[in-house]
Amino acid sequence: MCRSHPRAHARSHDGPRHFAPEHGYEAGDFAAPWEGPFMRGHGFGHGDDSFGVRRPLRFLAHKLELSDEQVGQLAKILDDLKTERAQASVDDRRTLADFADAIDGETFDAAKVEAGSKRRAESATRVREAVTKALGQLHAMLNPQQRNRLSYMIRSGMLSL
Repeated sequence: MCRSHPRAHARSHDGPRHFAPEHGYEAGDFAAPWEGPFMRGHGFGHGDDSFGVRRPLRFLAHKLELSDEQVGQLAKILDDLKTERAQASVDDRRTLADFADAIDGETFDAAKVEAGSKRRAESATRVREAVTKALGQLHAMLNPQQRNRLSYMIRSGMLSL
């Protein structure tokens, strides 16, 4: 059992292995595979195990009891968020390159730092707007009970934005 993980509990290890031991997780560390580390500590679209890929889609479809039509709508919402987060990641790498270039020369290049900082701020604004749009779309497509479940999942930290 992985005692360092906050959701670890004393459960028998007779269930199927959902997490590879090399990642520090053993069978039984979580009540269900969707409660694993890929849902905690990540925001929309960060990495391969966060919103915007199949596991979170299946997780939300199951937890919210979505209809087939809602699953299709959710997939589009998550895909849009994943795209915006990926662009933000590219922007961040470009910003860091600008910062490095500003320091690397004979003289400090404040213009490069300003350009990188501006890019970072614009990228954060686009991500913020994409999250706001996604939450609005989710609100519109979910029924009151589903919205209540999603709200609980966000408040409890099961999902992070």
